[in-house]
Order: sequence, then structure tokens, then C-alpha cells
Amino acid sequence: MNIAIIGAGGKMGCRLTANLVKTAHNLLLVEVSDEGRARIAQNGQQVTAQDDALAQADAVILALPDRVLGKVAHQIVPQVKPGTMIITLDPAAAHAGELPQREDITFFVTHPCHPSVFEHLETEEERADFFGGVKARHAIVCALMSGPKEDYAKGEALAREFYAPVTRAHRITVEQMAILEPTMAETCGIALVLALREVLEETVKRGVPREAAEDFMFGHIKVELGIGFGRANFPFSDGAKLIGEYGRRRLLRDDWKELFEPESVMEQVKAIVTNKIPE
Repeated sequence: MNIAIIGAGGKMGCRLTANLVKTAHNLLLVEVSDEGRARIAQNGQQVTAQDDALAQADAVILALPDRVLGKVAHQIVPQVKPGTMIITLDPAAAHAGELPQREDITFFVTHPCHPSVFEHLETEEERADFFGGVKARHAIVCALMSGPKEDYAKGEALAREFYAPVTRAHRITVEQMAILEPTMAETCGIALVLALREVLEETVKRGVPREAAEDFMFGHIKVELGIGFGRANFPFSDGAKLIGEYGRRRLLRDDWKELFEPESVMEQVKAIVTNKIPE
């Protein structure tokens, strides 16, 4: 396939390119920033003019920030040939209605799950690959937003190549992917993880030596994740369950699950694409 990567010199563009150069595909790297162009040149590759890339492309990967993806998509979609697959790497713009419509092309959305905290990674290189797609294996999620049903297999196969090494691919809808991210993984996940970081810093501020606090925190996080997600063969103690409930009542709002309601999920993706938290 002729694959155009828009934003090829960015963080995600470089990640995808590093995997796709190992395949038989012909890559057409499009980048507008001087910094990104320099990065592509450092990797021994060449930039292709956007118009030339789009004229040739069988698939176009939009490796772009969510806040500009919709605007760029409206420039690109009218230029591609019929049957082209447009691929986004995040559901936000797709779910927020930021993508233009065109009946004779395919829209495919995919995102990495990233290496699992429960996955056994054998080498130091694998353990250092927090994101995945370099050394550590991980799963991915995929959605055929529009286009012929047979295009799903083509999109998944391509996603497996640029996210490699991939363990398995889950076929879901764009709406389901938006529940996964931002709502589950970012709106809730990042908020809770950063709250744990604040907990650690407050512990140190109260006089506990940092190394002791970190060892205690990181070890207990592993145990608590194992028990909480049913991966350990023992339960929380009665005292731990009691004080955990005490903490939940003090830390979480009673209505927090409203974040998963469709209107809230939509509000979250619109916040991402507009780069503004609603009042």
C-alpha cells in the first residue's frame, strides 16, 4: 500500500514510521514543521509534499493532535482518491463530529491499549517501553467508523503493523472507544493516578523520607491492583476493606459515575478537540 502519514515528524508519526519501514508498504511522509522535518531527515528519510502524497495514498494516517485533527481532515479528505482509508489514532475528533463526511472513502479509528501492568516483561528494554509499540507487546482497539465492511480487516492488519508488537485487537465502536478514552483511561484514570502522586508528595511533606514513601507506595499499588482486579489469590483484609471504604467516601463524589453518561462523554471529547475545559 501507499501510506501517507500526516504529521510524520511528530511523536506518534515517528513511532508509526519506525514500525512501518519494516514492512513492504511505500511510505509518504508529510510534515510541515521545521523541527519535524529535521527529525525525519535525522532518521534518513525524506518528506513528501502533501498534495503528492494524497494523490498516491491508499491509506492516510492522521498522526496529529486532537485540537487540529478536524481542521486538517477537512483539508485532506476532499483531495484523496475514492476508496482511500483515513485513519485516526484517537476517537476524540471522530466521536465529536469533527471529521468531514464522504461516502466513497473509509474512516478507521484505532488506539493502543499500552503494555499491561499485569503483563510479564522479560527484558529491561521491554520494561522500559511504557507506551508500547517498540519492544513491549500490547493489545489495540479498532473501529470501522464508515466504509465497506471488508475494510475492517484491512484497517486492523495495518494497525497491527504500525502498533507492533500486538497481542490482540479488539473490534469495538467509536462510541465505545470514547468511553475507554478519554472517560475511563484519562478523565478518571489520570485524575486518580495524579491524586496518588499528590498523596505521595503529601506523605513526604509530612516528614516521611522520600525513598521509604516511594517503596511503600509502589509496593502497595502492585498488591492493591492485584487484589482489586482479581489477579491475586488473596483478598483485602477486613481492616483494609473498612478503611478503603472510609477513604472512598472522603475522596470520591457520589455522582462520579455520571462521567460515563453519553452526554458527559461527548462533553469530554469536545473539551479535548477544543483544548478547553467547559465551565
